[in-house]
Order: sequence, then structure tokens, then C-alpha cells
Amino acid sequence: MSDHSPLTSPALRPGGSEAERLAVRCAQTMLGSDRATRDLGMQLVEVGPGRARLNMRIRDDMVNGHDVAHGGFIFTLADSAFAFACNTYDVVTVAQGASIEFVRSARRGNLLQAEAIERSRGRNTGVYDVTVTDEDDRIIACFRGKSFSLGRPILGSEPAPGTPAVDRT
Repeated sequence: MSDHSPLTSPALRPGGSEAERLAVRCAQTMLGSDRATRDLGMQLVEVGPGRARLNMRIRDDMVNGHDVAHGGFIFTLADSAFAFACNTYDVVTVAQGASIEFVRSARRGNLLQAEAIERSRGRNTGVYDVTVTDEDDRIIACFRGKSFSLGRPILGSEPAPGTPAVDRT
């Protein structure tokens, strides 16, 4: 893991296609107010349309009574990768549901990586798979998240182009 802060990671330097630049700008905006990512030491390594990759080292305060990483921290890492992946289109998108399968334990000091990939995206909902691995590429957990788009922009005050109005009442 590099020594970049979550806000200055090389993954967040705009470049590439217009869609890639939009994804980076959305991630930068989200990171600016995402205390969970910052306080848990997560680092956004890569972001692009419908995808994101985050790292997090398991610290002493993330270990449970069995001396392994608490599943809640692994879930939070996966959920954060899911959040960054589904918010790459400049539409505020939230979790509608999520599940996780823990495959093996992570230990104190392990560097975990969560890679989120968009599987399906419709007008209002999407499905994203996140694989959490350790530094030896062993699978730690498999997460699936279902997203719901709220229809308002991340970057500005106008609705994103082509975004339907959503009434949640």
C-alpha cells in the first residue's frame, strides 16, 4: 500500500475518457465528506465507470475476541467499494440491500483489497459484486450489493442528463 492519503491517491488524478474523468470527480467529491473511509484508513486505489478498488489494513482495533478481523470491518470495506463504484455516474446512489459471504479469516496486519464491479445497471437500480482479497490474493469475502439511484447529481444542482425523477414518498 502506498503512503497516499485517501484524498490524494494517484487513482484520483483525472485522465482518460470523459466517463473516467467523471468517475474520478464523483469519487473526489464523495471522499471529501466520507469520514468512515478516512477514519478506517481505507484508500481508494482505482475508480472508473461502474468500478472501484479500495485497500484497508487490518489494525489492532479491528480484531475481535478470536484474534481475527471483525466481519463488520470487512463488510464496511466491501460496502465502501460498492458505494464508490455505483456513484461514478454523477447520480446519488445508495444501497438498497447487500449480503456478504465470509470465505476465510483476515488477520491483524493483513492488507485487504475490495474490488467492486458493476454487473447490471438500469434506470434506478444496479447490482454490484465486490471481492475482498488479502495481499496474497486469497479471497476473504464475496459481497453483493443492490443500488438505488436517487436521481439527484453528486457534482452539482441540476439532475444528471437522462436521469429519471425519483419520488421516494
